[in-house]
Amino acid sequence: MNTLTIDSPLGPLQLLSEENHLTAINFPGQHSGTADSANPDSVLGAARRQLEEYFAGHRKRFDLPLAAGGTPFQQSVWQALAAIPWGEVRSYRDIALTIGKPRAVRAVGAANGRNPLPIVVPCHRVIGADGSLTGFAGGLPRKVQLLTLEGSYP
Repeated sequence: MNTLTIDSPLGPLQLLSEENHLTAINFPGQHSGTADSANPDSVLGAARRQLEEYFAGHRKRFDLPLAAGGTPFQQSVWQALAAIPWGEVRSYRDIALTIGKPRAVRAVGAANGRNPLPIVVPCHRVIGADGSLTGFAGGLPRKVQLLTLEGSYP
């Protein structure tokens, strides 16, 4: 496993990779405790560059090799999250309908909360059906920052 900690408007983000695939992004307070790699792989450098471009408002989609471990259901939710366009939001129900599991709204919420690649797989773009902001692993203030950056904060 390779790690790299980068500065961001959200605080220091810890990026993790294995076998040239980004596997996790940790917010402050979630860092794995693993020291940064002496020679981070190319995917960590690309992730840093793309996140810097995103925070500067110059990138709307990420192009990184990802390898998030999860169940098939979680993977389907994360794929649906990745398809939410920059500047738009969806409800948990919208995601449940997208993956063909209309009764799985709570399970979608749980999978959303376990997304190991926040920002890149934009779980912050999911809000309550009534338009309210709901939980976010990085905390609601960071969710507001991300939605504001994208111009989609209600």
